[in-house]
Amino acid sequence: MKIVFLGPPGAGKGTQAQILVNKYRIAQISTGDMLRAEVKNQTDIGKLAKSIMDAGQLLPDDLMIKMIETRIHKNDCHNGFILDGFPRSLGQAQALDKMFALQHTKIDLVLLLEVDEQVLADRISGRFSCANCGASYHKTMKQPKVKGVCDVCGATEFVYRADDNKETVLARLETYKKQTAPLLPYYEQKKCLYRIDGMKNVNEVAKEIDQIIKNIV
Repeated sequence: MKIVFLGPPGAGKGTQAQILVNKYRIAQISTGDMLRAEVKNQTDIGKLAKSIMDAGQLLPDDLMIKMIETRIHKNDCHNGFILDGFPRSLGQAQALDKMFALQHTKIDLVLLLEVDEQVLADRISGRFSCANCGASYHKTMKQPKVKGVCDVCGATEFVYRADDNKETVLARLETYKKQTAPLLPYYEQKKCLYRIDGMKNVNEVAKEIDQIIKNIV
């Protein structure tokens, strides 16, 4: 089972991916996490990626594809995997399909979480987390049970991301739309794109995704 998750920042892709990981014993592959690990471990790919980023340039698609190709051959991908954060452009989607075709396989389904942008901006701009353990909270939707005290570890220090303000979030959403728009007709033509109402609660979204998987796999 090979799944691509699409959706703007804060749409709930990470939450739904983790539900699938636990249920189907598949791997969640975040290109961001993968890239940081390559750089940290000073692999050949990591060294090359660091030199490119240090020069202020974007990583070429073929380098990202190479990292993914290496990653999906690890043992935890035996039952399948979820790609979170990739592809982000039509060129990346085409390169990804070309790589899979050479391995005589393909993406099984592309799940698009659709959300109301204004509501999403409010959701993201209220996020904060525990400075000690990273537990996530929200100003209006998920405050700690005891004010100022982390539910998980009891720490009293919290952090807010500098870019989690409404104006920045709306700008990020606009960038996402421009990047992702060409992907939708591409995957629709391949008949593997499924649109999901990401404004429903977590359990309802998970149930809808599960039903799609059961109908496909």
